[in-house]
Amino acid sequence: MSEHRATVHWNRGEAEFTYKEYTRDHVWKFEGAEVRASAAPQYLGNEALVDPEQAFVASLSSCHMLTFLALAARDGFIVDDYRDEAVGTMERNEQKRVAITRVVLQPNISWGSERPNQEQLDKLHANAHKHCFIANSVTTTIEIAPPA
Repeated sequence: MSEHRATVHWNRGEAEFTYKEYTRDHVWKFEGAEVRASAAPQYLGNEALVDPEQAFVASLSSCHMLTFLALAARDGFIVDDYRDEAVGTMERNEQKRVAITRVVLQPNISWGSERPNQEQLDKLHANAHKHCFIANSVTTTIEIAPPA
């Protein structure tokens, strides 16, 4: 149906290539965009840059949001603002391998003139999850937390 490409580039530079010395900083290149990335700080990465685990959580959140917005628009609801403070949990999975096993999405949505009732909102989130390409691609448990 479609292809999605990314170029990931890392270069050692002048640093020694030992576990504690080499840089984890690298670049993700997409058509029309470039993102500076690194490992998570606990793996000797640069905390000022995005790490793959953060990007994974953001990808799930973004996909859910974009699908949710499309469904809300289709159903005639007007969304004025959508903010998600998504949280991913990294731990050992059933195979005893380290993985992001759970992501909790915490969307906070501001509506236009008509707000869906709770049943409609739950259905929008359920369908957004069902049709999210990224959620359909992973084994991570994805939960939608009720608004605070």
